[in-house]
Amino acid sequence: MNRSLTSTDTVGHTATNPLAVQLGRLWLKNPILVASGTFGYAREMERMVDLNRLGGILPKTITKYPRKGNAPWRTVETSAGLLNSIGLDNDGIDAFLESHLAYLRQLDTAVIVSIAGRTVEEFVELARRLEEAGGVDAVELNISCPNVSGGVDFGTDEGLCEQVVRSVREGCSLPILAKLTPNVTRIADVARAAQRGGADAISCINTVLGMAVNWRQRKPILGNGMGGLSGPAIKPIALRCVYQVASAVTIPVVGIGGIATLDDVMEFLVAGASAVQIGTANYYDPTISQRLVEALPAALAELDARSIADVVGTLTFPA
Repeated sequence: MNRSLTSTDTVGHTATNPLAVQLGRLWLKNPILVASGTFGYAREMERMVDLNRLGGILPKTITKYPRKGNAPWRTVETSAGLLNSIGLDNDGIDAFLESHLAYLRQLDTAVIVSIAGRTVEEFVELARRLEEAGGVDAVELNISCPNVSGGVDFGTDEGLCEQVVRSVREGCSLPILAKLTPNVTRIADVARAAQRGGADAISCINTVLGMAVNWRQRKPILGNGMGGLSGPAIKPIALRCVYQVASAVTIPVVGIGGIATLDDVMEFLVAGASAVQIGTANYYDPTISQRLVEALPAALAELDARSIADVVGTLTFPA
């Protein structure tokens, strides 16, 4: 089901659905998405969540070849979140196309597939194969995972970021979301590079690099030594990044990081996000995404807003 729209299409959708949002050429029925890596391939969640109510689904990141992921331990619960070092464990693009895409294709919601490559050419190949298969509405370029090795961290270098986005843009016609890392000095500069490369939207943020230590054994707890911190602990960082990126680019921003309540969603929208992704909260409250969709109209009414667009980026600082 293709949800890429022209600008004239958007007007009608917004008029009939106040929750509708536009991410470049991608239309979403509402701004609540589920983040890659936290929702499996969606089929696992169908008994708990009405998947068709969501604005969009991002299955776990796929790579060209199967990956076993990192050695255990892979996750450590922290006082305010989750530290993970999964290592992009997945069965590869062939298995995704053969075993998962048909199910995702029949859902009445946007399917945005997260892809990760070790080289620019792998990113292009993955995007092209997804487009040729059909049923994918957009791709999210995972150029920012902090716990994998064997490839280039494209998200920490402006030039590499622009190169990979531009190459994927030239290689396929699907809408592109570039997912950025907070583990940089100036995330706004990387966001501008993604926009120059042709991204339709920016997703921010990925996890924050961290570690956990067993002091008695004098060893790190995660098998990979370090991993990505997610959950409530990183929400203030994510809000800051969303605000800085939204202020620096003219394309939409998707907020990610510690979102678990309606207040969280509205804070990200006001700070400049046009949509949000629910991540770690899915682990302890699998139905949260659907409930957030249901709660949004009341929040808009409280602000006398007629649509999501009326709220996005309305944050003001004291004079």
